[in-house]
Amino acid sequence: MPTLATPDAAYRHLRANWSYPTAVRFGVGRLAELADACRTVGMARPLVVTDPGLARLPLLGQAMDLLKAGGLEAALFSAIKPNPEGRNIDDGVAVYRDGRHDGVVAIGGGSALDAGKAIAFQAGQTRPLWDFEDIGDWWTRADASAIAPIVAVPTTAGTGSEVGRASVVTHEPTRTKKIIFHPKMLPSIVISDPAVTAGLPANITAWTGMDALAHNLEAYSSTYHHPLGDGIAVEGMRLVKEWLPRAVADGSDLEARAHMLAAASMGAIAFQKGLGAIHALSHPVGAVYDTHHGLTNAVFMPYVLAFNRPAVETKLARAAAYLGIAGGFDGFLEWVLELRRQLKIPHRAGDLGIGADKLDLLSAMAAEDPTAGGNPVKVGVPELRGLYDRAMAGTV
Repeated sequence: MPTLATPDAAYRHLRANWSYPTAVRFGVGRLAELADACRTVGMARPLVVTDPGLARLPLLGQAMDLLKAGGLEAALFSAIKPNPEGRNIDDGVAVYRDGRHDGVVAIGGGSALDAGKAIAFQAGQTRPLWDFEDIGDWWTRADASAIAPIVAVPTTAGTGSEVGRASVVTHEPTRTKKIIFHPKMLPSIVISDPAVTAGLPANITAWTGMDALAHNLEAYSSTYHHPLGDGIAVEGMRLVKEWLPRAVADGSDLEARAHMLAAASMGAIAFQKGLGAIHALSHPVGAVYDTHHGLTNAVFMPYVLAFNRPAVETKLARAAAYLGIAGGFDGFLEWVLELRRQLKIPHRAGDLGIGADKLDLLSAMAAEDPTAGGNPVKVGVPELRGLYDRAMAGTV
């Protein structure tokens, strides 16, 4: 058996079981409960879904050993891209069916969690994946009884996909990111173990942490009425402010890792309220250039903040006060810019590899992205092109 992290007295106050929005087993050392979690939701032959890089690390060997020791017959699937594509889901479904699996254990960051959820969803369906895009009531087309149970183990503190009911998958023919949604895509059990994230490199910790900030910030800024989402989002931003720099500076700081895991889940819960132009700009860039989603969000964040000022100035002044930031909206914007500098986030979009020749295409794609509709200031192709231009020039 692998050696598992054991919580000492310093971390026992960060150990809990939550039931919102699903069953969450939170705390250092909770990975040891992986087999029990699978049995609880009825799995005997789980398919473990992860990304190729994580598949080569000791953590995956540890997880597979835990499942075997728990009497479960598990197999591993890791053929997914950093921005999962439809073919990755199809390949995973084929492995799932051929192996007669009865559930999915999704282990990893956003790409692995999204892919695992999509495989569990699609394995029992007869219609193409794209028939379940998050448009109107398309989710009702699915056979809900055929959706496999999911246990999620996040290894990054960013997307919060472990508590989400959707997956983002790239549609290869159009190079656009599609949101596949169904309420039963929400994992049945989440194992949120800070020790699992302790090996993340500093840059990935920073990029995923900025993703968590983007989710909380855009959810809070959305004008849709959802006071519950607002409350969760503003506390999620506070956790990022206080703990992300510590997590980046010292990857072994399990207290910082724990708070960032919570902030990531909070962002995903809050953005049921809506997202906005940060994500609308980022999704096409990720689809066309295969950039890291959290890093891309971080690059566009201040430009969108400044653009949205007329609609969010008062609200972000309240958030700034809660976060202990002086100067209202201006202070909040300066904090974001300083955090980016501290975390070595590129200031200009061109540093992501974006070519000026693609800006018209990206603007059209961004205008069609479903997150654009949640932006507090209305955006279309001209506004989004203007934002791309400002981000390319570095003019906030």
